[in-house]
Amino acid sequence: MGGSTAALCLAALLVLVGGRPLTQHKPHTPGDEHPHGAEPPGNDTALAQICGDEGGFDAATLSENGTMLFFRGGDVWEISGEGPQPHSRPLAESWPELEGPVDAALRIHRQDHPEEHQSLYLFQLWSSLQDEKVWSYAGGQLRPGFPRLIGDEFPGVPGGLDAAVECHPEECGGETVLFFKGDKVFSFDLELRVTKERPWLDAGPCDAALRWLERYYCLQGTQFYRFRPHSWEVLPGYPRDLRDYFIPCPGRGHRHGNTSWGNAGDRCSGEPFQAITSDDSGRIYAFRGGLSFRLDSWRDGWHAWPQGHSWPGLQGDVDAAFSWDKRMYLIQGSQVSIYVSGRGGHQLVEGYPRALQEELGVPKADAAFTCPGSAELYVITGDRMQRVDLTKSPRHADEPQPLPYDGVDGAMCTADGIYLLRGDRYHRHRDVAELLAAHPPADPPSIAVDLFHCAQ
Repeated sequence: MGGSTAALCLAALLVLVGGRPLTQHKPHTPGDEHPHGAEPPGNDTALAQICGDEGGFDAATLSENGTMLFFRGGDVWEISGEGPQPHSRPLAESWPELEGPVDAALRIHRQDHPEEHQSLYLFQLWSSLQDEKVWSYAGGQLRPGFPRLIGDEFPGVPGGLDAAVECHPEECGGETVLFFKGDKVFSFDLELRVTKERPWLDAGPCDAALRWLERYYCLQGTQFYRFRPHSWEVLPGYPRDLRDYFIPCPGRGHRHGNTSWGNAGDRCSGEPFQAITSDDSGRIYAFRGGLSFRLDSWRDGWHAWPQGHSWPGLQGDVDAAFSWDKRMYLIQGSQVSIYVSGRGGHQLVEGYPRALQEELGVPKADAAFTCPGSAELYVITGDRMQRVDLTKSPRHADEPQPLPYDGVDGAMCTADGIYLLRGDRYHRHRDVAELLAAHPPADPPSIAVDLFHCAQ
C-alpha cells in the first residue's frame, strides 16, 4: 500500500480501469492537470475518464482475498495484479444489503481470532440515527449480528467517519484500527476494546486510508500522503498525485515510463534472480537488476521495487543475501552492507558497507543462507560451499565442500527447506546433509510458476 519511488509498484498493481463513469461523491480539492497534454487512447474511455478526473475515492481497503477495493458513490473498483482486467461494478452486486455510498472500509487482520480474521468492514452513516452503521463480511457473506451501530462494535468511535485502516501490531504496538474524522484520529485497540483520540493535523482530513505492504497512506482527492502510524508524521516528498502512482495514465508516472526495467521487472520473465532471502519475520525478498521483489505478500499483489526504496543507499546488483540476528546482510562484490529493520523500514548500520573478508572471513559469495534459529552461515562460491560460525569473532570459513551443482544464483533457507536458484529453475532440499549428497534432477521446478505463481 518513502523516497521518490515510494509507490512505483503500486502502478503495476493498481491498474484502475473501470467500465462506469466516475462521479464525485465527497468534496475534493482538484489536483494538477495532465502535464503532457496527451489524451489516453480513444478506445479506452474509462481510462480517459479516470486520468482526466479530479475526484478521489470515498474509501479504500484490501478485500478478503487480497485484492484492492476503491469505493466511490454507488460503485466499487476491484484491483488485482492477477486475473482479469480491473473493473468497476455497483456495490449491490457484491453487498446487496448496503444502501448508499460507503464512508469508510477496512479489512481486519487477526490471525488469533478466526471469527474476525480477514473480515471486511464497511461503514455508512445512518441518517435517521445520525450514527454509523457497520457491515461485516466474511467469505463474501454478511456475518451474523450485522449490521451494527459503530458504538456497539467499536466503543468510543464516532459516526460520520472519513476513513479507516487496520494497523498491525508490529507498526502500532497492538492490534489496532485507526479511524479518521476531520482533524482527529481515533485509535481503537481491538484487544482492550478502548479508543484513544488525538489530533490529526499534518496532512489534513483523509478521504480514504490504506495499509499496503506495511506502509500507510492517506488519500485526498487526486493526491495521497504516506504517514507513520506510531509517530503520526507525514514522510517528506508528499503529497503525490494518484494518477502518477495508482493509475496508469499515458505519459504519466514512474512505472509506466520506466522501460529500463525490461524483463528484470517482470516476475514471470524467467530472467535469473541474483539473490534471495527470508528475514526473521518471514518476509521473502528476491533481487535482480537493481530491483527487489516481495514473495510473501502475493495476496496483496506482486511488487518490484528499486532497491534504494527499501534499502537506503544500496546501489548496484546484490550477489548474495542472508538474515541473522534480526539483521539483513546484503553482499555486493567484496563488500557487505548490514541493515536493521524497524517501524521506519530498513536502516543501514553505521560503518557499513565493509570488506566481506573482514566481516565474514570469505573474499566473495555467489549465494549465502542461514536457516531459522541457526547461527551457521553457508557461503556458496562456484561449486563449493563453506560454513561460517557467526557467533565467533573474528569469523572464518571452514574448508570448502563440493556441491552437486556447478553454480548457484541465489539461496535461502526457511522452515520448508533450503532453496537453490539456478537460472529460471530452483532446487529444494530438506537440510545441508541432503544438499551435499543430492543428485540434481533432470527437470527441476520453475521459479516463476512455483514461487511467483505465474502461468505454466
